[in-house]
Amino acid sequence: MMGPAHSLSGAVAWLAVGAVAAERGTPMPPLVLAVGAVICAGAALAPDLDHKAATISRSFGPISRLACWFTHDLAEIVYKATRTRRDSHREGGHRTLTHTWFWAAATGAAAYGLSFLGKWAVLAIFFVHLVLAIEGLLWRWARRGHDVITWLLSAAVSWIVYEQLSNHPGQADWLFPHPYAWLGLPIALGVLVHILGDALTESGAPLFWPIPIDGKRWYPFGTPKVLRFRAGDKVEHLLVTPLLVVVGVLCGFGSFLLPIHSLSQLSFH
Repeated sequence: MMGPAHSLSGAVAWLAVGAVAAERGTPMPPLVLAVGAVICAGAALAPDLDHKAATISRSFGPISRLACWFTHDLAEIVYKATRTRRDSHREGGHRTLTHTWFWAAATGAAAYGLSFLGKWAVLAIFFVHLVLAIEGLLWRWARRGHDVITWLLSAAVSWIVYEQLSNHPGQADWLFPHPYAWLGLPIALGVLVHILGDALTESGAPLFWPIPIDGKRWYPFGTPKVLRFRAGDKVEHLLVTPLLVVVGVLCGFGSFLLPIHSLSQLSFH
């Protein structure tokens, strides 16, 4: 899928988690729900850091271009070092290492670890993923050359969000005793959702690497070929994206309304 659909799917996935949590009687705090959705939307662009034309590879100027070069080459090295005889010969690292469950788990674990480094590490996580979310969800505006505005806006919002989460009990330390340890969850989920989105397209994605499937460590997991579509075509724009919007709205309402309904029932009894 293309960047906007990936970001939208990330936000929807976190709202879905919020709806499930609310249904099970453990609703997310509203700010955690909102911030998590934005972070997940940004993280859903991260796997394409292995492609120089991807949104994430040009979102932070020379820094992201250098990160793209490193990630691409690392992915290519890992592919060639671990491929079996049944895996195809290929040049380049796109849709290899960064499109696996391992990468999703590693990025989530990295965010979890960074949360222990304190305020500036958390602010960096907020900033990076907010920039990516803007680039993905508001791509028409972002591509008009508003990079500096996007960075300044993201920095300001990151600071405000950090202060709000830190000053309200049960927000920064939601789910985990250590503040902001929960950030690894929307980041890992965003990466995973990206991979599943690519599994809907013609190329598939090597989700289960390095587990051999049909003799291939880089088996292109995906839906049946008859149900796959080309990234960026009419199916994505006219079916997948509208469906994601509808599901996201329903999940968002569910995340807020289910706890209210439960409280009303409790009060009534």
